[in-house]
Amino acid sequence: MRDEMTFVERLHHDLQDVRWPEPAELRTRARRRRRRTVLTAAASVLVVAAASAVVMTNLAAPPPQLATPLMEPSVRAFAEIPLASLVQPGDLRVNTDPPLGEAGLGEPVRLDVMLLACHEEQGLTTRWETSRYSRSQTLLRSRPHGAEPRPADLVLNQDVYRLAPQVAAGLFARIDVLLAPCATWRSKGDAQWGDRIAQAEASHQWEVTDRDFAGDEAVLIRHTTRIRNLDTGETRAPGRPETTAVVRVGDLVTVMGLGRDGTESELRRVATVAAGRLCAAANPPC
Repeated sequence: MRDEMTFVERLHHDLQDVRWPEPAELRTRARRRRRRTVLTAAASVLVVAAASAVVMTNLAAPPPQLATPLMEPSVRAFAEIPLASLVQPGDLRVNTDPPLGEAGLGEPVRLDVMLLACHEEQGLTTRWETSRYSRSQTLLRSRPHGAEPRPADLVLNQDVYRLAPQVAAGLFARIDVLLAPCATWRSKGDAQWGDRIAQAEASHQWEVTDRDFAGDEAVLIRHTTRIRNLDTGETRAPGRPETTAVVRVGDLVTVMGLGRDGTESELRRVATVAAGRLCAAANPPC
């Protein structure tokens, strides 16, 4: 599942000093959605914080089994996700261009690509849950006609997934299981440091900053990264944390984040709006 032009990866929010690729290259990358390609064996994951990038390798493995009650699915449980279930441009506090989006089948419910890298390095087995239907969108800030989009133009990324009832019921317990071994984790790789490439270490921290503020279940997950140059010992202060909202309404789950200008309080507000929009299409409806 991928928007036509989601060229701004949420891992790039605080990348201010790195040289960005040309717009044509960004559009090409956008067609290979980060959330799809990073799960391929030996895929490279770009970790960005402050003004540095650290390259990781990520492998997916079978998930731990969680016992969840079986529920009888209704016809609604096999329905596609309508566009009206997504956050609308008018729900935001900035003017945006029309949404760019795509629908999918059998997509994994991806929260944060680096979590799987963390688990794989520690020899843990896990993967994302698989959805029945999905729909994604990217909203970009309104620009003059003909102007090329820039990273700073990203306003909102949102994915909505319809899950089997038993999967939806256990999803938030799995989030805590995913975060527990990765509360503090270090990765190493090549990083852009000034005008050269250096060996660097990234220290990652994930934490839940809020729960149950919207829908049936909800969490805000904050991911903070600090980069250290292994050649010189120089450390850069953490960049802006990347925060992800995950909200469930019935069998629908939305995963969303704001652009670099977004705040956690604004994300909480938008996630609450998103929960309301999911109600009509959820199984059961609100």
